[in-house]
Amino acid sequence: MARLQSCPPLAIRSGHDGWLIDESGRRYFDSVSSWWVNILGHTNRRITEAIVNQANELSHVMLGGCTHEPAVKLAERLSLRTGKHLGHVFFASDGSSAVEIALKQCFHAKAIQGQTARTRFACLRNSYHGETIGALSVTDVPLFQDSYRPLLNDTFIIDSPDTRLDNEDSALKALADLLEKQGHQLCALIIEPRVQCGGGMSMHSSDYLRRVRELTRQYDVYLIADEIAVGCGRTGTFFAWEQVSQTDWPDAVLLSKGISGGNLPLSVVLSSDEIFESFLSDDFTRGFLHSHSYTGNPLACAAANVVLDYFDEGLTDIINQQSKYLSQAFGRFESDSRISAIRQSGMILAFDVKNAGENFAERFHLQGRTQEILTRPIGNTVYLMPPYVLTQDIAYFLADAISFCLDKVLD
Repeated sequence: MARLQSCPPLAIRSGHDGWLIDESGRRYFDSVSSWWVNILGHTNRRITEAIVNQANELSHVMLGGCTHEPAVKLAERLSLRTGKHLGHVFFASDGSSAVEIALKQCFHAKAIQGQTARTRFACLRNSYHGETIGALSVTDVPLFQDSYRPLLNDTFIIDSPDTRLDNEDSALKALADLLEKQGHQLCALIIEPRVQCGGGMSMHSSDYLRRVRELTRQYDVYLIADEIAVGCGRTGTFFAWEQVSQTDWPDAVLLSKGISGGNLPLSVVLSSDEIFESFLSDDFTRGFLHSHSYTGNPLACAAANVVLDYFDEGLTDIINQQSKYLSQAFGRFESDSRISAIRQSGMILAFDVKNAGENFAERFHLQGRTQEILTRPIGNTVYLMPPYVLTQDIAYFLADAISFCLDKVLD
């Protein structure tokens, strides 16, 4: 709040495709998809029409004792994308809520199964999974945690794999050691597949995840794949986990952000038969007790079904082509001595800035405005997560703008 005088918020009037227009008529390319949600650009016509049509039929009804076609259709389509390995969907409104739901499901399921000692969770170092109390407990970012640490659960923090450090083997050993010594206390491990986004866009391989899945199965620990940021095509496949296995899925997969194309709040938790059946009882105390007023909102589900339509029509191929545009446009950055560790996973491209200086992220953001781009570095990490409307020309425009900002900010 104290920074508002030196870094005032942009007053945005409208948006179209990848562009935002402020009150003065100046435009900015949204290179971070407005915190990674507007994957199909702004004011997508097909999504808007679906929302309007749905609003004229049914805007909302409680999902307790009622159901409706948009939610059923969305659940069935998402389950089908996992090969029906995750056949159950719990709807919520945002990413943190999805994390809370998954944590509660895993803990409660283990308790019902008689494994009452399994009360703790594990997450990766530098991970980010949200800022409600449960989600913050499995987040490892001191900036967000420190003020609320007395409220947080005691979580095991394990070494994070990072291609910049070439440390996947040692990270796996740390996980194996934890599971061997403390596995009897663990109910679940939560992880972002392929990219730890809020942790500075650190990336790891599919093979690492494959071995994590083997270890969690060996020690009977649930695995939660948080795909809130990396799902919906962001890493090149609809689910990032598709790059790991088509048959051996995590026990729960979480989606939010891009699932509604950035139009309405929506999140989903896809879970396994084992978790679902743990709660299947006439004993009310064994049921999974969790609810949101707007669970399965028809308008949000209608928007999400259009997003899935795009993927059914071949959006993944388009994403892979656009990721090549990014790679080509930023190829020249490899020789820039001011930066290091250029890395990319699908439509996520990032690099670290050496000797960035104080308030680098803010200074870079403000300089970006002068070059008609909306960007928001994480510390000294500059990243792009543009909407899937990228052309080759725009990719080179972004590279030129980012290069100009580096020149100005590091001068």
